[in-house]
Parts: sequence; structure tokens; C-alpha cells
Amino acid sequence: MTKRALLVGNSDGIGLAATRRWLEAGWEIVGVSRSSSPVTHPAYAHHVADVTDPAFNGALREAARQPLDVCLYLAGIGELLDLSDMSGETHVFDVNLMGLVRTAAAVVPGMAERGEGHFVGLSSMADELVSIKGPSYHASKAGFSSYLAGLALALKPRGVYVSNVRFGFVDTKMAKGDVRPFMMSVDKAVDHLERCLEKKPRVLTAPKVVIPLLKMHKLWMKLSHG
Repeated sequence: MTKRALLVGNSDGIGLAATRRWLEAGWEIVGVSRSSSPVTHPAYAHHVADVTDPAFNGALREAARQPLDVCLYLAGIGELLDLSDMSGETHVFDVNLMGLVRTAAAVVPGMAERGEGHFVGLSSMADELVSIKGPSYHASKAGFSSYLAGLALALKPRGVYVSNVRFGFVDTKMAKGDVRPFMMSVDKAVDHLERCLEKKPRVLTAPKVVIPLLKMHKLWMKLSHG
């Protein structure tokens, strides 16, 4: 049976690579992103809509007209804190967190009614860190992960799976910072996503080798800033 998936934020990076791989595997895919897609395929439909625009809700409703096996939310932005102009801080939350909630609100009820489906959000290991350089990114990802954790518990009795995928640095335009340890390739990231779709864990963190570094960073922040 052909699988049908909705990918939000898939015009480049991990989303684009996943789209191409799953189309080759025989999937039917609907993509929604703020940019046009380079993918041309008879089993692919693309909607251009920013997750913060009213048009996004219309694109979601159109995609959800037919049952979805998988919904993958990949949209995300990150900005460095500028104390002289903080006007962009709310936009980070609008994209990273509220876009996820809007997507879930459009897709999850249908999955719950059918008693099947898999909702996946691409978060970040930044969700458990406090940042003085990018507090909006880190805080929005913390909310992202907390929301998915609660949603997973709420949907478990309905037969719907929810997975929170937490990556470290992946070789995309989102990989910012002077130091980017254990950078993961886009193809490797898609490998992890495929494992997530197979195993359906509540949380998938990769690469695991970064986890001790997270603990060291948290301890350093505590000692340095009190």
C-alpha cells in the first residue's frame, strides 16, 4: 500500500532529501514550504506558504483532505539575539513552535479519528540548553519538545504515534556557530528519520555521542552564570 506523507519545510536541507528518497521508495508526498520546490514528480504536490501566513492553514487543510500516514514538521529558523532590536524574537517562536501547533491542529484530529498515523517533529538538542546568544531558538525548541511529549501521551490510547527527533548539528544552512562538533550529513539525518518511522520512538536523539557534551555545556553555563 502506498504511504502518504505531509512534509512541512521541505524545499531544502533535510526535508528536500527526505522528499526525494521517499518518492523513490514509492511514497505519495505533499510538501509545504515558503519557497518553491525543485522536485518534479507525479506523486508529489507542493504548496508555497510560510507557516506564519494565513495561506498556510489552507495548504494544511488541502493536504489533510486525504488520510495521512505520516506528517513531518521540519520548518525552523534561528536568529542571534540583538538587544538593540528584538523585533524578530517573536517570529522565531511563530515559526518554530506555533507553526508546529498549527500543523498538529490540522492533521492530528484526522489521525485520531482513524486510529492510526505518525506525527513527527524535528526539534533540536538545543531544547535543553539555555543560550545567551540565541535564547529565542533554544526556548522555542524547548516548547516544541514539551508539546510533542504531551501530545504523544494524549494520542497513545488512540493508536497514533508522536515522535520528537532531536539532532545536533546537521550540514544545512541552519548549522550556525563557530564550533559545530560532530556535524551530521543530510543523508545521515534522513537515515535517522527512516529509523524513527520504523521504530516510532517518542524521542530520537542523534548523534548520541553529543549527549555528554550537552551535559558538560549545561554544567559550564551553571558555573559561569550562576
